[in-house]
Amino acid sequence: MADKNSGLARVSDLGTLQLQPALCRILDANLDRAREGLRIIEEWCRFGLQSSPLAQECKSMRQELASWHAPELRAARNTPGDPGTDLSHPQEEERSGIDSLLQANCCRVEEALRVLEEYGKLYHPDMGAVFKQMRYRVYTLESSLMAYRRRQLLDQSPLYLVTSENDKLFAVVEAALEGGLTLVQYRDKNTDDGERLRNAEQLREICHHYGALFIMNDRVDLALAVDADGVHLGQQDMPTAFARQLLGPQRLIGRSTTNPEEMQRAIAEGADYIGVGPVYETPTKPGKAPAGLAYVRYAAEHSSVPWFAIGGIDMHNLTDVLDCGAERVAVVRGIMEVEQPTLVTQYFLSQMNRIQTLKAVEQRNVQSNA
Repeated sequence: MADKNSGLARVSDLGTLQLQPALCRILDANLDRAREGLRIIEEWCRFGLQSSPLAQECKSMRQELASWHAPELRAARNTPGDPGTDLSHPQEEERSGIDSLLQANCCRVEEALRVLEEYGKLYHPDMGAVFKQMRYRVYTLESSLMAYRRRQLLDQSPLYLVTSENDKLFAVVEAALEGGLTLVQYRDKNTDDGERLRNAEQLREICHHYGALFIMNDRVDLALAVDADGVHLGQQDMPTAFARQLLGPQRLIGRSTTNPEEMQRAIAEGADYIGVGPVYETPTKPGKAPAGLAYVRYAAEHSSVPWFAIGGIDMHNLTDVLDCGAERVAVVRGIMEVEQPTLVTQYFLSQMNRIQTLKAVEQRNVQSNA
């Protein structure tokens, strides 16, 4: 490989001396931009996701960028004379949540690498190819980052709100999010697609503002249209493999199950999580016989993916469900039809946390006495 610090000799071959400082400034600015964006992403991988592999990938690319940041490029910098320092856009002044921040910085790095790829061809014979490959690495990093974050948040979400038709849909969902909810599914069987699309867009914005996951019920097309975090499918909906082809590896796919056979099939087909129920009779599933607590016990012993007990669960029977081994529950009427959704959400979460803490203490006592 040619010396990375011999770039100016390459530029001089163009016979345009005026091109040298401008080219150096372009490369300097975009090397800085790419390194800064990667550092922002790296900090979240390290401290937010606590993922060593993702943090190491960011660090590796930052170090490679630094190796190309030659003194001659830095020397050409002219910050006071750069007209771009005064340019801004309203979207740069705010971030709606961590997802917005991460996506913005992934885009920032990708754009900078594209500039480095093209202008680098004028500076060094190897530069274009190097940054082309790095750009592909960032695309992969972005997909891995979003998938990792979504699965981590899914795993950490004990309470799942599934919406029902409600005149105060947005207010109820936001109130629950204020109570600590981190997972919402928009379920609406009767509204026309246009209104459903508008509702989904607004709900996604609300959820992401609070750092919560937003899942679309049934409709993969609408999930893609509104950039949802995933889709939840019933037994009669499209196969998981087909949904995965459409959604890609970074989004979540959930599947409703009512018995052990459906549960095992959903897991084998690659569902990221499953619903277990209905535990009790519920008007949400009219005519559907409840699976009962026995299925909850089965899921507690056999499910290898996160699962949510669902169906008629409210504040009165929550303890019974948790006593059967459930660590996560999904609720519809128990939050959507109450007067104080924030307080009820806090109650659900506090009860689940209390029972899980007691179980952990009991398990430690058993292990210490063994």
